[in-house]
Amino acid sequence: MKIEAAGDQLKRKLLTIDDSTLPRLVLHALIAAAVAFLVIDFRNLMIANAELPVFDPAAPDSMPVLPPVLTDGEPDNAPSEITTSVELLKQPITFELQPGGVLLARGAIDYGAAGRFQKEIEARGEYVKTVSLDSPGGAVGDALAMSKLIREKKIVTTVVKGALCASSCPIVLAGGVTRSAEDGAVIGVHQVFNGSKEKLSPERAMSDAQRTTADVTRHLDEMGIKPGLWIHAMETPPDRLYYLKPEEMKEFALVTGPAKVTAAAMKTK
Repeated sequence: MKIEAAGDQLKRKLLTIDDSTLPRLVLHALIAAAVAFLVIDFRNLMIANAELPVFDPAAPDSMPVLPPVLTDGEPDNAPSEITTSVELLKQPITFELQPGGVLLARGAIDYGAAGRFQKEIEARGEYVKTVSLDSPGGAVGDALAMSKLIREKKIVTTVVKGALCASSCPIVLAGGVTRSAEDGAVIGVHQVFNGSKEKLSPERAMSDAQRTTADVTRHLDEMGIKPGLWIHAMETPPDRLYYLKPEEMKEFALVTGPAKVTAAAMKTK
């Protein structure tokens, strides 16, 4: 189809753009989001939404921790390597101080998570040097706030072997002044979707998704993340995950160097 060909051509162009001004990046991202929405039949979208697993950030145990993989072939960091129990990952995110200034952030990012995280950072002063993430994601607004605070405090972020960082969790990861993922860390992205049980009209759903896309795209650009990461997220349905290969994490600048935290920091699983 001509529309599909145009979409593929646009994707190739976006993946090859260099680091330019913020307005240009946001414009390209919004164009990509608009094209993605325009090629979807709204009737089919509403039918599909009724069948999708719904995550309500007010009830983290509703989180679908491991949606089916959607990627070109099985990645090196396959979901089977996750060592944290599903029960722990579905609990509201908690923060536990580990040796060496490592703050372990584990669980679903529920409403209010950013506020609890801020209190934890304020209570620990400058002792926290690294945030180690193990989360299936959750509320995008809270993830953005956590990421911004991490950058403001000049904290390092990491995902260690056997840990999960999916959905909105990579937004938090992006806030690190340096970012790392050990071999065996599982990192996945997908589309933003309505995170409550409220049924929105197609027009309202599109408006909310576009606004959130703009907010996330702007933030990722400010954190130095390449646009290809968010393009993969936008083209992956909310009931699937695109699991990033190690080389993609480097290509998109989601990771910036070798891991500084070992799996020993994850011993309380």
